[in-house]
Amino acid sequence: MKIVLFLLSILLALQTQAQEIPMADEMRANGKIYVVVAVLGVILLGLIIYLISLDRKIKKLEEETEK
Repeated sequence: MKIVLFLLSILLALQTQAQEIPMADEMRANGKIYVVVAVLGVILLGLIIYLISLDRKIKKLEEETEK
């Protein structure tokens, strides 16, 4: 799972470097890009925390059903 996410992030980084997006330059100049990055970071962090908690619950249920 970690390897897949790592490779996906590398591919996305390479793709974004190849493109010039004028809207991003404008948002960077206005300082709004940091708000966008912060919101995306919070969403990503929330998803990661949710998946970790879901994994723990599933492991607990699996252990209970094995007994």
